[in-house]
Amino acid sequence: LFDSVTLSAAQRLGQPERLERAESGDLGLRVFVDERMAVVSSADRKPEVLAAMAERAVAMARVVPEDPFCGLADPGQLAFRPSADALDLVDPQEPAAETLIALARTTEEAALAVPGVTNSEGAEAGWQRIGIAMAASNGFQGAYTVTGHSVSASVVAGEGDGMETDYDFSSAVHAADLDDPAAVGRRAGERAVRRLHARKAETAKVPIVYDPRVANGLLRHLAGAINGQAIARGTSFLKDRMGESVFASGIRIVDDPLRRRGLRSKPFDGEGVATSRRDVIDDGRLTTWLLDLRSARQLELASTGHAARGAGGPPAPAPTNLYLAPGAIGPEALLREIDRGFYVTQLLGMGVNLVTGDYSRGASGFWIERGELAFPVNEVTIAGNLKDMFRNLTPADDLTLRYGVDAPTVRVDGMTVAGR
Repeated sequence: LFDSVTLSAAQRLGQPERLERAESGDLGLRVFVDERMAVVSSADRKPEVLAAMAERAVAMARVVPEDPFCGLADPGQLAFRPSADALDLVDPQEPAAETLIALARTTEEAALAVPGVTNSEGAEAGWQRIGIAMAASNGFQGAYTVTGHSVSASVVAGEGDGMETDYDFSSAVHAADLDDPAAVGRRAGERAVRRLHARKAETAKVPIVYDPRVANGLLRHLAGAINGQAIARGTSFLKDRMGESVFASGIRIVDDPLRRRGLRSKPFDGEGVATSRRDVIDDGRLTTWLLDLRSARQLELASTGHAARGAGGPPAPAPTNLYLAPGAIGPEALLREIDRGFYVTQLLGMGVNLVTGDYSRGASGFWIERGELAFPVNEVTIAGNLKDMFRNLTPADDLTLRYGVDAPTVRVDGMTVAGR
């Protein structure tokens, strides 16, 4: 059962563009007939509708192909009496529409005040509350509620053919944890201005430094490569690497569904299985897959409590609060060690093959000369292989938990920049 309420306000160039409030609810039903499974959902909760939905689900389950790996959790795997109280996932104060309008206005005004900013794509402030409840015939019952607040801005710098755009945002479970909206707007404006007069870099094999807002993409690729479904199908470049070193020694990557006020925290997963903090990478070594019940049974393992689902589909493995632990060097020191390199602030395209690890993405950012950012760069491609990239990765010490999947500034040696 999913119930949600959202409220958002947007403005552009000082004028309100949108004020929306939406309330929705979805009820999903997953049924099993022997080794067959079906899922149906409805937004209508009238008793007669739910009765017809149950009949339809059973009829569907009788005719779909058998799946020997589907089924409910054993009682010993369940999170009995699950409570989200310790996670502090609910901000009890629902903001007024006027509050969100003021937040959006403050964010955009700060962005437009940055010298060099010439236009705005708009600013937005939002709030949401989502209630989740689940019950199953294996005895599980659980429910929790999460809230979220956000502010964002996107602006344009320059004129004519020399225009550049950039953005910034902040999101948090509690409004008190949001970044100052004026700071968010100012960062958006400064980032857009910094990109003016960009040029292509020459093709070279150089160290690449990922800004924190794009470095977390490397963790998303790792999560995809250790997803139980990919491992069970044999479609991951890490499928044979369990227990081996895939990163340099000292690297630690954590998945923590029980982090207080975490953007992706939850007391139980989408199958009622208890969640727990895990060092996915410990001292460079791969320690676990991300497993739901089905992928765990395929691999003859136990679920790791990573099942995620909506009302209308079956569960699938997914990370929660995933982060790369900070290193021992500051981002400035990380740059000072580079004679020539590329600092990436934006990535384009989806050129990542998780079967082979091949990595190729469009990128923009700044060229590094003698340890400093020299000039903005756009329209280049960065390429490598995730196997090598993971082994040659060095994290800085500036980790901030703000996206749900987070990394500090990261340096990766031995990659190729394809430019002019």
